[in-house]
Amino acid sequence: MPSDTPVNANLPDLSPYVRPGDTVFWGQASSEPITLTRALVAQRHRLGRLRLVFGIDTGRTLKPEYADAFDFVSYTGAGVNRLLAQAGVLDIFACPYSQLPDALQTGMLKVDVVLIQVSSPDANGHHSLGISNDLLIAALAQARVVIAEVNPKVPRTFGERTLHVDDIDCCVPAQFDPLEIMPTKAPSPLERTIASHVASLIDDGVTLQLGVGGVSDAVLPMLKDRRHLGLHSGIVGDGVVGLYESGALTNALKTIDPGVSVTGVLMGSQRLFRWAHENPKLQLRGSGYTHNPEVLRQLERFVAINSAIEIDLTGQVNAEVAAGQYLGAVGGAPDFLRAAQRSRGGIPIVALASTAGVQSRIVAKLSGPVTTSRSDAGVFVTEHGIADLRGLTLRARMERMIAIAAPEHRSELAQAASKTGGLS
Repeated sequence: MPSDTPVNANLPDLSPYVRPGDTVFWGQASSEPITLTRALVAQRHRLGRLRLVFGIDTGRTLKPEYADAFDFVSYTGAGVNRLLAQAGVLDIFACPYSQLPDALQTGMLKVDVVLIQVSSPDANGHHSLGISNDLLIAALAQARVVIAEVNPKVPRTFGERTLHVDDIDCCVPAQFDPLEIMPTKAPSPLERTIASHVASLIDDGVTLQLGVGGVSDAVLPMLKDRRHLGLHSGIVGDGVVGLYESGALTNALKTIDPGVSVTGVLMGSQRLFRWAHENPKLQLRGSGYTHNPEVLRQLERFVAINSAIEIDLTGQVNAEVAAGQYLGAVGGAPDFLRAAQRSRGGIPIVALASTAGVQSRIVAKLSGPVTTSRSDAGVFVTEHGIADLRGLTLRARMERMIAIAAPEHRSELAQAASKTGGLS
């Protein structure tokens, strides 16, 4: 997203609402209220030192040099957050996404001020939260101050809650297209090959969860001939629109929320926002619902599709750290993979390219933390095939994983496997 995104020229004065030492929170990705976040940046030296808690930053609002006035906290190193992490100024709150709502509501991640982007009000003075319910639901429950950027170009979506004008301490008018998140390029032939293997696992009537990335983008167009697919996902992008328009996405067979696609955040373009606007077939919910294990356990035939930085030979997943840099997140993958593992007819899928440059991404020993344990992992997919580890011993798992590694790395991996037997 270009840094010169148009914003309200007259930035609001935040000093009546924001106190020195406050923790400020806002919606991530396309739901960022950029008039407010840029006002925060512009006024940082007179507002006093603040703690900022945020998700994926796609608006390029935050820069490492702003650590002169801000302490940065996020659950992820993705997006522009990578620059903050590389500069050593980003503090990571590492926990599964399902635990973040409790952390916000109990004060473990204390929030004083919420900056939020909302739609124009309806006849009764109620604003839709628009592009994201996600973590905002929990943050709103404990914030001292709510400052809303009211934008008629924000889609009015059906969500877990609305904000009445009386719930808002300060309303700031804005009128610009919400931040769009577009793939930087079309899926590569490699990603399409991986996606074709993933698609071969997906039957009619399953309920899908989709992570971010090129493989997920490539999978959805391959599912247009399926019927009665469902959707329950933390994030959705433009691909679900095509799936819906093809007739494949009906949610008719979902064991909960039948007939309705459920998500927490919209991360896409105007095409996605237009589809979401006043669409009763789409429900945005807080992450206390989308990632809640008590909710997820009710989903039968739940297929979770996620990615990783690297995987070891027994199925342990690192989705956080590469080459010593925090690039990913614990995120929702452990929650969704665990749910799919336990779902009747479910499939927990982790899909990734077998190499990054000359390095194998299937390794004898992880170079970073264990994000998802091998007891919760299940099916791994690379361009070289599918390794279903469910029901296998550790030694049998290693054989399956070596078979989907890049051919040039298989001998070395086999030697490592023979020394450990998967017991380390």
